[in-house]
Amino acid sequence: MITNKDTSHLLSDRIQRLAESATIKMSRMARELKEEGHDVISLSLGEPDFDTPQHIKDAAKKALDEGFTKYTPVPGLPQLRKSIVDKFKRDNDLDFDLDQIVVSNGAKQSLANISLSLLNKDDEVIVLAPYWVTYSEIIKLAGAKPIILKSGIEDDYKVSAERLEEAINEKTRLVMFSSPCNPTGSVYLKEELEALANVIGKHEDIYIVSDEIYEYINFTGKHVSIGTFPSVKDRTITVNGFSKGFAMTGWRLGYIGAPKWVAAACVKMQGQFTSGANAFSQMAGAYALQADMKPTDDMRAAFLNRRDMMIEGLEKIPGMKVNKPLGAFYIFPDISDFFGTSFGSYNINNADDFCEYLLNSAHVATVTGSAFGADNCFRISYAASEKDLKEAIKRITEACSKLKK
Repeated sequence: MITNKDTSHLLSDRIQRLAESATIKMSRMARELKEEGHDVISLSLGEPDFDTPQHIKDAAKKALDEGFTKYTPVPGLPQLRKSIVDKFKRDNDLDFDLDQIVVSNGAKQSLANISLSLLNKDDEVIVLAPYWVTYSEIIKLAGAKPIILKSGIEDDYKVSAERLEEAINEKTRLVMFSSPCNPTGSVYLKEELEALANVIGKHEDIYIVSDEIYEYINFTGKHVSIGTFPSVKDRTITVNGFSKGFAMTGWRLGYIGAPKWVAAACVKMQGQFTSGANAFSQMAGAYALQADMKPTDDMRAAFLNRRDMMIEGLEKIPGMKVNKPLGAFYIFPDISDFFGTSFGSYNINNADDFCEYLLNSAHVATVTGSAFGADNCFRISYAASEKDLKEAIKRITEACSKLKK
């Protein structure tokens, strides 16, 4: 039996062009170190460390007992879509009909549905960076070209309307971004969103993909959806889901509110891939949107405390540049001052080197900023216990102190 045969030539060009998710890669590397017996603190995955609230789990159990175990309509159960319509109106001031809502197996599938339904070869998608790792790969998978508009810590990791306007051309099909943002935690404020909307509003064939999955982990007091501005109301596709705000990552439940023709296209696409999301998760999701939000509020308050603790610790590290993110559960320090340093056999020339150094020497797993379109930075998820976060800060501080020019 041949075990080392090179079979790469048998793979499609498509899969060979597709990059592995950097967050999943780092999680895998951390897991391998743990299996070797090392005490690894993982701050790499964007997953709340809280359990799904009990009342939501009870709703899923009730749905199972009531027979919600069969195939579901491709766009989602009407009970869930009605709850989503009500939620959009209540929380976002967005008006949708039932046939404008499409429920998917996670917001990631929602983004894939949109890209595969709307993009052709040579189309361009302007991506506001730093951006979630999957955006660029999904766009490329659809045959289009991601145009990355970068921003740095000096801009609070937000792209201005002026820069967006300069980037738009006749090939621009979509503008894609998240707020609150993964990986930075930055939140586009109302006036900033309005300025972006006014720019896009002047180009009638350009649509917005607004990823609002971190909506409920927002420390500004009020989440603002770009789809509320009249200039882009009918050209915004709002993406959301249950994983972050309800600690339902394993439930795989996302959704969009979109123009009817976009929603219909996404239903057609999803119908050939996965069909509808599972029934009892959808019933639990419908209940979650209507139920007590106290667990979500408590989770947000805990994240805010952790954010402040992490910033306080990171700011004390010489060379570590830190801003104050207003949402999500990430901090995205600029570490360019460490480039050109070394310790022992470790040479830090970029963010990739820095993250590998932290993992192997301090046993703290983070994610390189290069995966998010920000080569000078790295992402820390503070979705972990305070005990682990305090220990992680201690280890990172010690590891950084060893690096010398």
